[in-house]
Amino acid sequence: MSLFIKIYDKNPSQKALDKVVEVLKNGGVVIYPTDTVYGMCCDIMSTKALHRMATLKHLKPQKTSFSLICSDLSDLSQYVKQLDSKNFRILKKYLPGPFTFILNGSSQLPKHLKHRKQIGIRIPNHSIDQALVKSLGNPLASTSLLHEDEILEYRTDPELIFERWKNQVDCVIDGGYGKNTPSSIVDLTGSEALLIRKGLGDTKEFE
Repeated sequence: MSLFIKIYDKNPSQKALDKVVEVLKNGGVVIYPTDTVYGMCCDIMSTKALHRMATLKHLKPQKTSFSLICSDLSDLSQYVKQLDSKNFRILKKYLPGPFTFILNGSSQLPKHLKHRKQIGIRIPNHSIDQALVKSLGNPLASTSLLHEDEILEYRTDPELIFERWKNQVDCVIDGGYGKNTPSSIVDLTGSEALLIRKGLGDTKEFE
């Protein structure tokens, strides 16, 4: 059975964060809160964990579209190709926040992600996420828990999430009730920003 760890958003406990980091560094898969929906994550440096997470999502590892969770803009710079001034302005304006931005991946991506020419980047406006990434020392690979065939509470109530996933993942963070609207997705790989999904983030600029 997985660990169930309570962490408070306003003042995340370093002791609790360290327990989660230990799980991640050992190749574990963790369910965690964000500023949108609860997500599933692992250490991007762990091939084993990425394969496990792909299996849990019923995906082939080479077909995954996991996002990178970063703590700030400087954290993502080595994983994406150099940004032009327009795209940097967009990232600075909307991050941290409920957006996933698709960017061109750099050669610095871990070898098991180098097949990805493009990568989704998130910097959630959530203190637990930012503290977790900083404590780990590198970004997380992440995917949402959104399942259309499940009732609302199984995606937003951490205790019910734990009951649903306790035998499949290594740790569930209880960060309080989550939202049920995912991030807005904007593709910045072309000449113009392209709205892919309208979610929680304000997308007026991209419509």
